[in-house]
Amino acid sequence: MSSMNISLPDSLKAFVDEQVAQRGYGTGSEYVRELIRKDQDRMRLRELLLEGAATQPGGPADEAYFDSLRGRVRKRAQG
Repeated sequence: MSSMNISLPDSLKAFVDEQVAQRGYGTGSEYVRELIRKDQDRMRLRELLLEGAATQPGGPADEAYFDSLRGRVRKRAQG
């Protein structure tokens, strides 16, 4: 694992220390890693949403659509 040193103003360092204590993180590094992972997830979700927005609309999402979707999920679950 690589390491990275960052400088924080006292107010941000105090905030990190508070989050570590309140949320059960072992260290400030664990807290920062979690923030980075969440940011990566947020960015990926944004990409997926933009991809979806750029596609042509499909058919209506009516009862038949959801019945078909449930059938496909069951089929995959069975093997």
